[in-house]
Amino acid sequence: MDKVGRYEFMAEPFHCDFSGRLFMGHLGNHLLNAADFHSTDRGFGMKYLMTIKRSWVLSRLAIEMEQMPEQYAHFNVETWVESAMRYFTSRNFRVVGSDGTVMGYGRSIWAMIDTESRQPTNIYEIDNGAIDNWVEKEKECPIDKGGRVRMSDNAELLHTIDTYYNDVDINGHINSVKYIEHVLDLWTLDWYRDHELKRFEIAYVAEAHAGDQLSFYREQMSDDTFNVRILKTGDVEVARAALRFK
Repeated sequence: MDKVGRYEFMAEPFHCDFSGRLFMGHLGNHLLNAADFHSTDRGFGMKYLMTIKRSWVLSRLAIEMEQMPEQYAHFNVETWVESAMRYFTSRNFRVVGSDGTVMGYGRSIWAMIDTESRQPTNIYEIDNGAIDNWVEKEKECPIDKGGRVRMSDNAELLHTIDTYYNDVDINGHINSVKYIEHVLDLWTLDWYRDHELKRFEIAYVAEAHAGDQLSFYREQMSDDTFNVRILKTGDVEVARAALRFK
């Protein structure tokens, strides 16, 4: 089995926005599905981890696209593990059109947690560290790894939302992609008619659960870049995001 996995998806029409292109949130779902398919096929996926009370949780995700798949288009997501450490592993993605056109890239960092204590656990305890057999260091992922999303006290509170059943994933907390969708809702439809999202980056700081209220603070850093801070009930920070438009 290759170190790099390749999985085909389709931009289903009801997963596309008014422009006829795939929502960034749905692309994020496809990347996370590809990650799970890849890890499951190689013996360290969620299907197995759940039997030993372990799970992968997403710590950071960056997606940078030159173009988004259009409705009905078939495309492939390639994914591979770039590095592994005791508590974190980095995984990359490449989105490729059916004609071979490279549409964009993604970078992610994952932690493995104990599903009872919710604390990080040693990745190398799984199958005697077999994840090292799948590390691919040579395949290029040319996008920026990203860094700390910095914000000042000038960030504006735009809105606060409640969370419900549909926000919660298999890990019992607010789904990683739901945060992406909620952040993208901070801009109007008219904004998206004139601006195309080039890069989306998000770092997850703490868990939120159904019933928590999420408050979204936005700060404009330049003409086309914005940073976002998300707080849950009790003013606890749960995530920060950085967006660049064109």
